[in-house]
Amino acid sequence: MDIRLTTYYHAKDVPSLPGTNVFHSTALFQALEQTSGYQPVLLVAYEGDKVVGKLLCTTRSYFHITGLLKKTYVYGTGEYFKSSFRREQIFNEMLTYLTSTYREKSFLIEFRNLEESLFGYRYFRQNGYFPIRWLRVRNSIHHHALDKWMSTSRKRQIQRGLKNGAVMDVARTSDDVYAFFSMLKKYYSSKINQYLPDIGFFLSLFSQPLRCEAGKIFLIRYKDKIIGGAVCLFSDDSAYLLFSGGMRKSYPLLYPGVLAVWNAMTYARRHGYGHFEFMDAGLPFKKYGFRDFILRFGGRQTSSRRWYRVRWPWLNRLLIKVYV
Repeated sequence: MDIRLTTYYHAKDVPSLPGTNVFHSTALFQALEQTSGYQPVLLVAYEGDKVVGKLLCTTRSYFHITGLLKKTYVYGTGEYFKSSFRREQIFNEMLTYLTSTYREKSFLIEFRNLEESLFGYRYFRQNGYFPIRWLRVRNSIHHHALDKWMSTSRKRQIQRGLKNGAVMDVARTSDDVYAFFSMLKKYYSSKINQYLPDIGFFLSLFSQPLRCEAGKIFLIRYKDKIIGGAVCLFSDDSAYLLFSGGMRKSYPLLYPGVLAVWNAMTYARRHGYGHFEFMDAGLPFKKYGFRDFILRFGGRQTSSRRWYRVRWPWLNRLLIKVYV
């Protein structure tokens, strides 16, 4: 029996599917679908009538001085279920389809945040992708002391911020979400190599029912004003920090950026998650201030890779020679 692929373009059309990986979930699909400029697509692999794999990919459109550009990206390499086929065989079917569909539409296809850095290596190469080393920072938060490996200066900042009147909270109303988004958009550091989606993404995460909570918005308040915050996604045993920021120049003695991350970590620990991961730790050969910031929370830095494919064949061949 062959593998059959079905493509879903709207979350409302997706049937009930197995799985616990938030990066390939209907909940994240729905949040991305409600975000301006984003076009998510869910690939589902079937063996007969049985679901054996799924892969959520997203295309982001934005204006550049050269015109309208599109970039397609995937977090991880999909989620897989019991089958007579190997996971990598199923992945190859989805990867080949995704590549043939988007290689002309998008100037770049990117696979990031790989749980297994060697998974699918052969099939990535066959489909014309090249790897670039990337760093990950992951904290173990299941120990008795959450701040066991945290730097002394970071502990001191947390204590001072709380002592000086900062309050850790979560978004409770849509007004909270709008205020948080306004703060994050205004103060989001240009040093963080991530694009900030529009308000629709954050409102969708906030409005999801508790029984299928895919993410959470954490806030830092001072005298009823939101001065910092963070956004996390939850998947299996881990919490993943998507965005964080704070008004550190306006409130230097409150350390809002530090407390925003600490707020998310304590929530994850309290709700039974064993690990906390920062989504973007940067390139290993490039100095990156955000990586220095997150390492002070006591996480472990590991090497991983991301896979890329660019639209132009001549450039893609050149980059394959450089990076492989």
